[in-house]
Amino acid sequence: MSSADPRILSARPTLTAEIMAQTGLDEDVLTRLVHRFYDRVRADSALGPVFAERISDWGPHLDRMVAFWSSVALMTGRYHGTPVQTHLGLPVDWNHFDRWLTLFRQTATETCPPEGAAHVIERAERIARSLHMAVEGAKARTIPSLH
Repeated sequence: MSSADPRILSARPTLTAEIMAQTGLDEDVLTRLVHRFYDRVRADSALGPVFAERISDWGPHLDRMVAFWSSVALMTGRYHGTPVQTHLGLPVDWNHFDRWLTLFRQTATETCPPEGAAHVIERAERIARSLHMAVEGAKARTIPSLH
C-alpha cells in the first residue's frame, strides 16, 4: 500500500494516494482545472450571466470548487457543502448543464492526464444529471396544481 502525499489533506490518505497514482490527478492539477474551467464559464454567453448574478467574489467560490473536486475526484473529504441545495431554484435547464459539461470536458481534456480527464469527466456527467434532476424536481414541486 502506498501512502498519500503529505501535502494533500485527505480523510482517506491511502485511497487518495491510489487514485492519484491511477489518474495522475493531484491538488495542483485540480486547481488548474477548476480555475481554467470557471474562466471559460464566466466568459460563456449562456452560463456567465447565471454565475455573475450570484457570485461577486470569485476567490472563495474557486477555493470551494477545488475542495469539491478534490473530494469528488480524489476522495479527500475536503468539501463540506450542499451542492443540490445550492443549485435549487437556479434559472437553468438541461441546455445549461449540457453547456457546462461541454466546457468541463474540453477543459479536463486539456488540463488533466488522459486517465485523470476520463475520471473527472465521468464524475462531472453524473453530477450534471443529478443536479438537473434535482432542479427539475424542485420546479415541478413549485408548479401550482390545476385542480
